[in-house]
Amino acid sequence: MRYYIIAGEPSGDLHGGKLMRGIAKYDTEAQFRFSGGDFMAEVGGKENLLYHYREMSFFGFVQVAKNLRTIFRQMDNVKADIERFAPDVIILIDYPAFNIRIAKWAKSKGIKVYYYIAPKVWAWKERRVKSLRKYVDRLYTIFPFETEYFRGHGIEPHFFGNPLVDDIAERRATLPSREEFLAEHELENRPIISLLAGSRVSEIRANLPDMVAISRRFPEYQFVVTAVPWIDKSIYDNIIKGSEVRYLCNCTQQALAMSEAAIVTSGTATLETALMGIPEIVLYHVPWIYEKLKPYFLRIPYISLVNINLNREAVAEIVCKKIDIEDVVARVAAILPGGAERERMLKDFDTLKRMMGEEGASLRFAEDIVKSLQ
Repeated sequence: MRYYIIAGEPSGDLHGGKLMRGIAKYDTEAQFRFSGGDFMAEVGGKENLLYHYREMSFFGFVQVAKNLRTIFRQMDNVKADIERFAPDVIILIDYPAFNIRIAKWAKSKGIKVYYYIAPKVWAWKERRVKSLRKYVDRLYTIFPFETEYFRGHGIEPHFFGNPLVDDIAERRATLPSREEFLAEHELENRPIISLLAGSRVSEIRANLPDMVAISRRFPEYQFVVTAVPWIDKSIYDNIIKGSEVRYLCNCTQQALAMSEAAIVTSGTATLETALMGIPEIVLYHVPWIYEKLKPYFLRIPYISLVNINLNREAVAEIVCKKIDIEDVVARVAAILPGGAERERMLKDFDTLKRMMGEEGASLRFAEDIVKSLQ
């Protein structure tokens, strides 16, 4: 069968690549055409990649507004490419602002639409639920609580676990020893705290300065910022200069595995850190206006995927324009070895791991997709 897949972000590329491997296992004659990234290209071939996510990633109102002409041109090109490829199914991976429009168009053309990793409509823009119900033939979710939510909105979702569990298991199998890790990155033999400051320049510039300030209060620990390879090193260097924070690139899970704790910007990284069993606090710097408007557009009481899934504040969330440094330092100390919150948090993480399901989620999703089409 012929599969057209669209992912517009790094995480979508990662999960898309794993899904494609699974589809190829259950459909040995599978043909792929896609927009995504390097992980997907490893499976489907670079010659079948229309757009890399680096060309499609526009975040924030201002950036989107500046690039509207580009976005609409890309959308038209994707539609034309789909028609030329004539797929049996379009598989959309998250990236809702773009993908829901593609779903609406595909439905009008009589093309089957599957949505893998449902948009987080339970957090914001709930109006998109109507579009999912109207234009999507099969919805796949990666969080257990979403099942009840979507059923309550007239959609029967399909949940087979969380693919992040697979990714962590694969990386854990190839982890270096602590000695090898310290030697490779020229780190001292001191306990480590990881700083995950986000995957966008705006997030890093907003959150990393606060993280650096916190690091100065724990001289017995060495702090590392886990950088992402698509952001220029100078962005990090300009913030961490004058501090003892070390720059590490493209090795987030390795750094976490060697860490006693982490300070994490909201997003998938909060769930990743918890599933690896690393105590964390969530720190997210926001403009003052967000604090005023939050009750009007955010539909849930938490921002971290850990707390959202557990439906309680298992990890502290510091979301504000200006942090209370003494308060944050105390919260970090509480999750370090010997701290008052550490063991409780680790037990909460064990509960979370059970909720996310066993390894093999990507294969289970792929098998269901292939069988449902057959």
